[in-house]
Amino acid sequence: MEKESIKDFLRRALQEDIGSGDITTNACITNSHVSRADIIAKEEFVLAGMPLVEELFHLVDPNLYFIKKLDDGSILRRDEVIATIEGKTASILKAERTALNILQRLSGIATLTRRFVEKVKDTGVRILDTRKTTPNMRMFEKYAVKVGGGLNHRMGLYDGILIKDNHIKASGGIREAVRRVRDYGTRMLKIEVEAETIEQVKEALQEGVDIIMLDNMSLREIKEAVSLIRQQNPSVMVEVSGGVSLDNIRELAETGVDFISIGALTHSAKAVDISLEIKDSQNC
Repeated sequence: MEKESIKDFLRRALQEDIGSGDITTNACITNSHVSRADIIAKEEFVLAGMPLVEELFHLVDPNLYFIKKLDDGSILRRDEVIATIEGKTASILKAERTALNILQRLSGIATLTRRFVEKVKDTGVRILDTRKTTPNMRMFEKYAVKVGGGLNHRMGLYDGILIKDNHIKASGGIREAVRRVRDYGTRMLKIEVEAETIEQVKEALQEGVDIIMLDNMSLREIKEAVSLIRQQNPSVMVEVSGGVSLDNIRELAETGVDFISIGALTHSAKAVDISLEIKDSQNC
């Protein structure tokens, strides 16, 4: 994203929280009061979102001094200091909640992604995200997936072809849907087709698609589909989606698929615990 687009997002996030003014801070804190505050990890997690948080504090007050202690991708320990902010106390407090919300959310996504990535270590399988993201936060949430070691699937409807169940139903079948896509003039893009049955896998193979997504299939069906695809066209890549958890992902990876896409990376990641604590405080 362009820097100005990022700033616009952050301005909207701040406006949502501050509105016409921080009543409590304005009442309690004088404009001459200054502090040093630490952003502190309250549990172990993978850090993500630091560039956004630093920019946000500077949008609230360009004179704040933001001292970054750790970079995105760092694995934090409990009570570790992530960053220190020095300057007007009122400015720090106005930015606090929005900054923590962003950092907690993105770090939660990066942390969950890292757990899935570790589970499939040495299998060659790559972990993908999906479009199941928070509106207006997709670019940031997908960035957090990459920080955690995952890969981005298509960013939106505009940069990849994925013929899903409703496309297939509305078009009258996989063959017709693939034909329409090819006639549309998208030959530079790979064609991916979602398959829910072995029969649909066979039909997708007959149409010479590039990627077949095995959606919500049982382990037995996945093994059968992978064997069929490898025999008939080894160049076709295989993705698994639906019902993926930390408990079953290793077993799914060992079926020989290329990708496992997981909506939970972004729609169900638990925010990590981070706090901002004022350490030194005084009137100028």
